[in-house]
Amino acid sequence: MRKALALLLLIVLCWFSGQGAPFLHAQEEDDDDDPPYNDGVPVEDDWDGYISDLYSSGDKSFTIPFGLIFPFGFLNNGKSIDHNFSPPVGGSIGPLSYNYFFTPNLFVGGEIAFLFNGTLANNTVFLVPIALRGGWQFVLRRFEFPLYAAIGIAPQRYLNFNYIGFFMKAGAGAFYRFNPDWSFGVNADWNWYPQRPMENGKPATSKNVDGFFIGLIIAARYHF
Repeated sequence: MRKALALLLLIVLCWFSGQGAPFLHAQEEDDDDDPPYNDGVPVEDDWDGYISDLYSSGDKSFTIPFGLIFPFGFLNNGKSIDHNFSPPVGGSIGPLSYNYFFTPNLFVGGEIAFLFNGTLANNTVFLVPIALRGGWQFVLRRFEFPLYAAIGIAPQRYLNFNYIGFFMKAGAGAFYRFNPDWSFGVNADWNWYPQRPMENGKPATSKNVDGFFIGLIIAARYHF
């Protein structure tokens, strides 16, 4: 009887040693695939699997930038103005911009900025460009490279002179997607501000001026 019990016990132990291991191994694999838990609630982290199609139709972003503007050149009635001096560097608050993505790459939106630039006479020119914008964004892992253009109006003030004129710009940026909500980077753009003043209801072509500026800014973008 004792020999029969010992034989039966040996058979049971052999079965568990051969069959129990796969169950234990499967349990270990399942544990590796389980999501992390926070107070007993599964936590999903999509950011570890970040890919370029994180952008989709309906995604939006809001940009908050600050920077500098550099006068690049001026034309008076089509002729270059060259006074052999370098105009003072100005500042830029904005443009605060809103972008709506139709696809992972194509976006449109609007922007507004506040620019100020000193003069050699120690005065200041103020501009408030307001524009519609659109562009195309390239994405490489967490790096994003938007190319964009904008067109709009720019109220301007210098001493007692007020002017509202057309303006246009084109630019490019490079951003690092820090997390799903925020990215940080830089922008560079080229700006054209033409002035076409009137005198006695007629164009004063002799006073036409085209101003060209380069903007360099640092920016944070909020994605939602």
